[in-house]
Amino acid sequence: QLQASGGGLVQAGGSLRLSCAASGRTFSSYIMGWFRQAPGKEREFVGGISWSGGSTYYVASVKGRFTISRDNAKNMVYLQMNSLKPEDTAVYYCAAKTKPGVNLVPSYDNWGQGTLVTVSA
Repeated sequence: QLQASGGGLVQAGGSLRLSCAASGRTFSSYIMGWFRQAPGKEREFVGGISWSGGSTYYVASVKGRFTISRDNAKNMVYLQMNSLKPEDTAVYYCAAKTKPGVNLVPSYDNWGQGTLVTVSA
């Protein structure tokens, strides 16, 4: 199971760090991803991190502003969001998959419940 937390209201230009806690003893076997879904829009991939944490990747709209990290000893993955913009407003989800490759919603097997991030102008 995954549980995301850390969302809230922040002004444009501000920062937030989202956390995702995973249960189970095989956390390090999962590739972790962050997705977001804005009102009226489809859920989109934001970024991901490899099993070991040695590789991260992001969509162009957040690259340079968002950073994903993980702590396998604590079964945690994080999304540090800096220089937030109103268009970053969305419900953010963490997700897990076992196979590398495409980062589409159906590729991920396990999902957290989501945490709302609201960025005011």
